[in-house]
Amino acid sequence: MASERVRGRVVGNVMSGLMIGIMLARPASSFATQAMSWHAVFYVSGGSMFALVLALALALPKRKPAVTISYTALLKSMSRLALTTPVLQQRAFYQACLFGAFSLFWTTVPLLLTGSFHMSQGGVALFALVGGAGAIAAPLAGRAADKGWTEPGTAFAILCVAVAVLITRFAAEGSSLGIPLLVAAAILLDFGMTANLTLGQRAIFVLGAEYRSRLNGLYMSAFFAGGAAGSTLGSVAYAFGGWNLASWIGFALPMLALAFFLIGWLRARTEANA
Repeated sequence: MASERVRGRVVGNVMSGLMIGIMLARPASSFATQAMSWHAVFYVSGGSMFALVLALALALPKRKPAVTISYTALLKSMSRLALTTPVLQQRAFYQACLFGAFSLFWTTVPLLLTGSFHMSQGGVALFALVGGAGAIAAPLAGRAADKGWTEPGTAFAILCVAVAVLITRFAAEGSSLGIPLLVAAAILLDFGMTANLTLGQRAIFVLGAEYRSRLNGLYMSAFFAGGAAGSTLGSVAYAFGGWNLASWIGFALPMLALAFFLIGWLRARTEANA
């Protein structure tokens, strides 16, 4: 519903809320587990969701979309949009790779911290709390997109994630330098992933108002599918090869996104010069 002039800024603000929630959920759950039990996390979450439903029902403004086709037809049209919208395909792939690396990191790093660095649940919570500083990227990326800096911003965001995972390779298990390096990696990883998420949403939101919600639904589905795959890969890799294997897979994901970004960028430049 935001105007074109400030759409990137508005998307950035909304996405900062999303990412702050994701990032604060980890320390909050760790603190709750240490203070009470892991069951308490789900009781609090359920109560919070119920309170949110009531608040939204009372506070959200009424809105009547211009689209008049049936809900079933809307769902069927999403497969066509997924197959015929190159911008959506590109942005969804980039973000799936980056959120995959993000989820892999945050799934396996607590195992590393409690095992090799002998941290308690409270220590892991503090670590995750510091890493949440990367959420500041969302409003910054939104403003960059409004200025037309989407392509350089995307390259920078992907490189941030790749460098972040690479930094963890130098965090020797149990060393005094290991924790600062992991903290720096967590902040940079969160920054890059959040920035690319916002840039991607800004890019697909300009494709057409009548498709905006469907495109966003497809984008977010790919985004979280990548995260689920990253968590699974991280768990399996850590079980079989420890942090060494998990971190290499985490590094491969943003590098795959970077390769596809460069291919698309070179193809666009070639077509423009033809």
